[in-house]
Amino acid sequence: MDRLARHGAALGAGALVAAALPPWGWWPLAFVGIAVLDALVADQPWRARFARGWVFGLGWIAPGTGWMWFLTAPGYLVVGPLFATMIGLAVAAVPARRGRRLALVGALVLPEAMRLRWPFGGVPLATLATGQAAGPLAPVARLGGVLALGMATALVGVGLAAAWRRTPRSAAAWAAAALVVVSAGYVAPHGRSVGTRTLALVQGGGPQGTRAVSSDPTVVVDRHLFATAGLPADGTIDAVVWPENVIDVVSFADSDVRDAVADEARRIGAPLVVGVTEEAGDDRFVNAQVVVTADSSLPSRYEKVRRVPFGEYMPLRGFLKALGAPTDLVPRDAVAGRGPAVVDVPAADGGARAPFRAAVVISWEVFFGDRARDGVRHGGEVLLNPTNGSSYTGTVLQTQQIAMSRLRALETGRWVGQVSPTGFTAFVSPDGRVLDRTAQVEGATRTATVELRRGHTLATRLGDVPPAALAAVLVAVGWMRARRARRARSPGEPTD
Repeated sequence: MDRLARHGAALGAGALVAAALPPWGWWPLAFVGIAVLDALVADQPWRARFARGWVFGLGWIAPGTGWMWFLTAPGYLVVGPLFATMIGLAVAAVPARRGRRLALVGALVLPEAMRLRWPFGGVPLATLATGQAAGPLAPVARLGGVLALGMATALVGVGLAAAWRRTPRSAAAWAAAALVVVSAGYVAPHGRSVGTRTLALVQGGGPQGTRAVSSDPTVVVDRHLFATAGLPADGTIDAVVWPENVIDVVSFADSDVRDAVADEARRIGAPLVVGVTEEAGDDRFVNAQVVVTADSSLPSRYEKVRRVPFGEYMPLRGFLKALGAPTDLVPRDAVAGRGPAVVDVPAADGGARAPFRAAVVISWEVFFGDRARDGVRHGGEVLLNPTNGSSYTGTVLQTQQIAMSRLRALETGRWVGQVSPTGFTAFVSPDGRVLDRTAQVEGATRTATVELRRGHTLATRLGDVPPAALAAVLVAVGWMRARRARRARSPGEPTD
């Protein structure tokens, strides 16, 4: 096979990993893509390993982040090659022969660990774990979040490569290791129920592909008030949740919208948790989720910590403006919040049940396990994901957000309520099942009685550091095996 054909095979292998991602969701193909990558880099010099890893990464990341084109076309054109370079360097860092597969399991996780923090505070998109949210490996997230699940995905992929190369003993060892890891995920601690509450999620509806700068904020509010008006006023609902930033005002506390929301809280007999964008002076704003009660008080709020680069703030604004980039598409920068990722929800009017605490991850934050862990560690008994995907056409981003809500449910052992103005809105159970998902564009409400849960999984206790450290250890052990093999290599020695 010549160089061009091998690069084409690497591109195809990356595309198989991309095909495992939502909205396509063919999760077994990720294993095949990794197995093909292993075959392509076996016995190759580091330059070839880098080149094929880079092309593999581009085939994976470019389709998986396609939604970014609607946010920032220049950013999309940068992200693909940048992330492909990270993956290429990781693949180049594995041995060519003995120890390669062990190191490859760790090497594929290290770029994902880096992407949780860099660039611009982290851009963890189109990860291996995202493609496994609907597959049988998903409960591994309880052990170590998305990094542990990504490692399990790579583990199965290299096991498939060993079987493909007809090395039965090696394939059996990899299969046994994968079985142990996956089984541990199914039996790992995942919290306990401490009661129930009935939540209503409100999706106002409206067209996709719109931006706040070109939209009438009163229309968005009116859609959500209209949808909320369809909820019963019979005392059965404990809280109503609106999506991210559907209310865009100078000051919510001083606005007429506050009174309109309080009127609905009074009619339903339950507080509303609404998404608010407020001015913060000097061309800045705050993105918050605010609790509104029947008497119009505002007892609790959470301000978004993880901001969307090129969506909620413009990194390197001055530099990019000097280059002629369209920085006016993000005219204001969001102010990052500082508080714990929770809101306290008072008891519904006339209800006998106590108040409860909800962990909150606003939209982009659902891709970051540390925000959900922060909410759970501060006593969150249910997890809310108010989001806004109305700026994007298609379903790539929206389905990947649902996938991440599934993984956060498994990772935290909590029920998740994801609510969006134009879809998708759904409840997710602690075992990762999606319940009663809406369609896009429609105005709709979804109501469910969910468990309040306490306790921790290993993922919420330990965080991302242990799986990241284990990934580095696997690469190091792979090289140790490679060096031992070089010292005492005999003809016909296996290369796994």
